[in-house]
Amino acid sequence: MSIVELRQYTLHPGARETLIELFERDFVTGQQSVGITVGGRFRDLDDPNRFVWLRAFPDMTRRRRSLEAFYTGPVWREHREAANATMIDSDDVLLLRGPGFTAERGTREVVATVCHPSDAAAFDAYAARHLGPGHALHRTEHAENNYPLLPVRTGEDVRVWFGPAQPPPFPTRRLRLEPVTTH
Repeated sequence: MSIVELRQYTLHPGARETLIELFERDFVTGQQSVGITVGGRFRDLDDPNRFVWLRAFPDMTRRRRSLEAFYTGPVWREHREAANATMIDSDDVLLLRGPGFTAERGTREVVATVCHPSDAAAFDAYAARHLGPGHALHRTEHAENNYPLLPVRTGEDVRVWFGPAQPPPFPTRRLRLEPVTTH
């Protein structure tokens, strides 16, 4: 299992395609070059000003090293002003432990469910009945954020999975996502 960030950005109206173009052109390979695994990238189908994406690291130590290398490196320095100009908020980040997720080529819509279970044992029973390996189940990583220049949400215990499933008996937020496809 990897350390995974689920990042949800609120963008200025009309700026999503600008950020996606910049991301696909420069930020995917720029992050990969410093050891970051860039996972799924998505348009939120219910909010035209939202971009959702995942990135993964083998462990917390390499997360810190990779983020330091990227955010002090040439790709971010060259493009940060253009990227930041598209964003209202980039701090909606969940730090998770799980397999990561990238949609299969040709997928038109992905459902991501963010669940706040009140009872871990009851959630585990639900997951055993309704979630399989293809759901890419993630759980909160409770380690301290070791790269505080990028905030993460704290004080929450969440489960996140991708794909359809019977609704759980816990508070959830469902994200309908369209995978970003590269040509």
